[in-house]
Amino acid sequence: MRPVSLVLFLTFILLAFNAGHILPRVAEGESREQKVWARAGSSAVLPCHLSPRQMSKQLPDKTSMLWKRHGRSAHQEPHMVLEVEYSGLRKTALSMRPRVSVQDSALRNGNFSLRIDPVRSEDAGLYEAWVAYNTQVQSCQVELGVITVTLSPPSPVVENEPLLLSCNSSHRASLVETCWFHNGRLVPTSGIFCSLHGALSILRPAMSDAGSWRCQLRYSDNEIISATYNLQILGFEGQINPVVYAAAGSAADLPCTLNYLPSAFGINVVTAHWSRLAGRHLQNWGISQNSSSRSFPLHLPAVGPGDAGQYHCAVSVGSKTISRDVTLAVVTVTPSIQGPVSEGSRLLLICSLTHPQGHEHFQWKHLDSAPTNSKMAVATSRNLEDHRSQTGPTLEIPQVSQKDMGTWECSVYGPQGRLGAVEYGLQITGAQISSPPTIFSGQAIFGLTLTLFLLLMVCVLALALQNRARSPAFPALEGMVAVTMPSKKEMEESQKQKIQQTEC
Repeated sequence: MRPVSLVLFLTFILLAFNAGHILPRVAEGESREQKVWARAGSSAVLPCHLSPRQMSKQLPDKTSMLWKRHGRSAHQEPHMVLEVEYSGLRKTALSMRPRVSVQDSALRNGNFSLRIDPVRSEDAGLYEAWVAYNTQVQSCQVELGVITVTLSPPSPVVENEPLLLSCNSSHRASLVETCWFHNGRLVPTSGIFCSLHGALSILRPAMSDAGSWRCQLRYSDNEIISATYNLQILGFEGQINPVVYAAAGSAADLPCTLNYLPSAFGINVVTAHWSRLAGRHLQNWGISQNSSSRSFPLHLPAVGPGDAGQYHCAVSVGSKTISRDVTLAVVTVTPSIQGPVSEGSRLLLICSLTHPQGHEHFQWKHLDSAPTNSKMAVATSRNLEDHRSQTGPTLEIPQVSQKDMGTWECSVYGPQGRLGAVEYGLQITGAQISSPPTIFSGQAIFGLTLTLFLLLMVCVLALALQNRARSPAFPALEGMVAVTMPSKKEMEESQKQKIQQTEC
């Protein structure tokens, strides 16, 4: 036997032995090399399937499989990644345990694909699979390329803290160009986004910078590789530096809510601190630690104009601290007349707002009855930008009447809608809370009184005449009454005589 033939024979015997069984012959077919790209931290599947021509039926139970990984250089020997023997016994490389696996249900159907989860940058290289069943051997070669996107400083990223996104791959050709896309749109280099050697620097990241970032690498051999990174920025919910509107005397809750749970970043130590500079004194409020919550509001039970101003909320998440400012604006009503108002007086109700933003407008409404003759027009916030005259719109009641009594409401509106409201209770001097309805007019009452007086006079006169008739000072009158008034017996006899005459 010639030396060349001997070398080939020994190589074949070695491969068959590594597969777990010495085979009498090798299946016909060629081993095709494939290439798979995966981002570090994600999962990758290295495909290896039998063709339909080779799969006439399910594979027998006695099937062995061996996945190997070739060294990065020619001097490094291939080493075992995963092996499944005829008996079902599995062997896995210690460095890749438990990140590599194959599906048991797919093996008998000719699917020997290797799954790596998660992929690391050092996993890049050439992988080869040998599958032995019956008297045949099937081999697959797959090159795994790894593209790595790194974030500095590591997560979590907080607002206004500079960050650096870098992108590179295991491809051996020279890098020609790096492009970055945010939510599908190409990001141009500017004062905010700076690109240097394939890395992207964001100097002052905001909540709008969160989302999907994709880097695209183009090499000298025209190979184009891309990877996506989901950037999460830890910050606060809602608008920047919000304003809370509250009526004087009411409670107010100042928001301080994170957009993510700290536990989502593996952080269990969270503290929140509120502060406010009132004159020369610094007021402080501490919020208890709570890693399972992302809301740390400040509750003020009753606010007044003296409580208005800017409050500062600072939340410490692990070793990082993020903060925001919240402004409390208090709405008040000042009447031109203090206390109860006399009916017919002229009254002014002045609606004032501390710390206006310049876009507010006001509207008055009488809650207890329909609109009166008062000036109910919507007034715009003139003079609010002048801090020396924050009088606000004024409601004028030229002549206070009973219909104006009750609760008046001053509402503050902005571009977002109704922002807040304050109420004022108007009391009128001598006013009755409820009175019976008026049934008769003044003329009807006068006529009724006169009629009752005349009836009373007639009764008195009749009583006086009766007393005089019974008195002895009038004998003639008494006799006359006796003559003219027959007795009852006489009247009955007269009636009987009339009846007898009628019958005859």
